[in-house]
Amino acid sequence: MAKFALGSEPVVGSLASSKKREYRVTNRLQEGKKPIYAVVFNFIDSRYFNVFATVGGNRVTVYECLEGGVIAVLQSYIDEDKDESFYTVSWACNIDGTPYLVAGGFNGTIRVIDCGSEKIDKSFVGHGDSINEIRTQPLKSSLVVSASKDESVRLWNVHTGICILIFAGAGGHRNEVLSVDFHPSDIYRIASCGMDNTIKIWSMKEFWTYVEKSFTWTDLPSKFPTKYVQFPVFLASIHTNYVDCNRWLGDFMLSKSVDSEIVLWEPKMKEQSPGEGTVDILQKYPVPGCDIWFIKFSCDFHYNAAAIGNREGKIFIWELQSSPPVLIAKLSHPQSKSPIRQTAMSFDGSTILSCCEDGTIWRWDVMESS
Repeated sequence: MAKFALGSEPVVGSLASSKKREYRVTNRLQEGKKPIYAVVFNFIDSRYFNVFATVGGNRVTVYECLEGGVIAVLQSYIDEDKDESFYTVSWACNIDGTPYLVAGGFNGTIRVIDCGSEKIDKSFVGHGDSINEIRTQPLKSSLVVSASKDESVRLWNVHTGICILIFAGAGGHRNEVLSVDFHPSDIYRIASCGMDNTIKIWSMKEFWTYVEKSFTWTDLPSKFPTKYVQFPVFLASIHTNYVDCNRWLGDFMLSKSVDSEIVLWEPKMKEQSPGEGTVDILQKYPVPGCDIWFIKFSCDFHYNAAAIGNREGKIFIWELQSSPPVLIAKLSHPQSKSPIRQTAMSFDGSTILSCCEDGTIWRWDVMESS
């Protein structure tokens, strides 16, 4: 278990708005009656940077942000299971570059949707319970990880349909896994967090031959020698409650619990003893009213900023790479009162989307300073 390093106190950002950027609401869509749990821009393919997807109920919808606040519906998929409730969606692609959407939720089956043919390409069965988050490897975008209520994280190949690795067991999570993320540059590393209040960093280095083998496997996916990764290389207890979102910021980590703040910290590994090490808490980004679980933050492509909603329908945008942290903007609208489950920042951060418990999607655009 990581110990806290003695040293300087973390730097806490001030909520006195600096008004660095001004945003205004340019659109509001009522998608349906059901909560929308996820919204995500496509950062995988530069042709589609202004395309985003949402999930709510048993529906996955693809939209495009156009000029002047316009949002165009491109595609919609209704799952054959009418009781499915999707909680998460991620963009991925086949090795030939075809854009895929990978969605999961209540029933534990992962649907891989081919956006070229507008059909379900594959279904991944394996998780024993609901899926809380799916993320795509930015350097190899046919690899995705899924975090589940069954206390495991799984690595999948969307090209061949193989479950390559299962991160669970003796050193695994002891409750639902709520969030997972690939390291931006170290292809072997992932981080996961959950209801056991911990964040775990895992390495695939010694299992990488299996990852490579998954691309050339010609037998049935079920015959692949899926391996268990039982022990993380690092374990941190930063929070005292559920941890429902974690994202790498270079080699640092951003994570949040239900105590109205995002925390930036540095894991300091001990090379000799895996799993051990210390944690340096660097900064805290306050987010008032963010005290219910399953609220996730998002970043622009270059991780300059993070946007997060709260239970009152407000959005806070923090500059990530300044010390002390700078509040870029606080967004609120008299009609936006419902909890915001997730935000999506566009490639350059000029558009911010939020998806809400009341089935609405909001679009905010940066106002050009005259």
